[in-house]
Amino acid sequence: MKKLNVQMLTGIFVLLGIAAFAYQAITIGGASVRQTPGYTLTARFDSISGLRVGGIIEAAGVRVGTITSIKFDPDNYKAIVNLRINEGVPVQQDAIASVRTQGIIGEKYIKLSAGGFPELLTDGMEIHETESAVSLEELVSKYIFDGGGKK
Repeated sequence: MKKLNVQMLTGIFVLLGIAAFAYQAITIGGASVRQTPGYTLTARFDSISGLRVGGIIEAAGVRVGTITSIKFDPDNYKAIVNLRINEGVPVQQDAIASVRTQGIIGEKYIKLSAGGFPELLTDGMEIHETESAVSLEELVSKYIFDGGGKK
């Protein structure tokens, strides 16, 4: 009987350890078990090279949301990105959404820059001012084939 209790306690302890490990893996990976309160905005980009669903959205260096979906618009040849902005984070109608890289070769994210209009975007609206991803390959190619800017 005592052996059965020890085995039962060991089993429960192992299951709790696995559950804690899974929770940490999900949290560190940037996923969320529950959806945070907030609102959804849309932005269209010419290029989002390297951006992924689940990526972060920052404003002033602070994480203010996540990328929920990325689709291709065949009519305009643009990428449509849905942004989940945390509750309480205001985004002006003339805000700028830019695709940036963390560090030199780090992960891509979206940076929101504040606008000057007092009017705010609400759920379902679109950010019209966007800056696409800068391709390192294109910059190097341009530098090599244009002679480094010398004429």
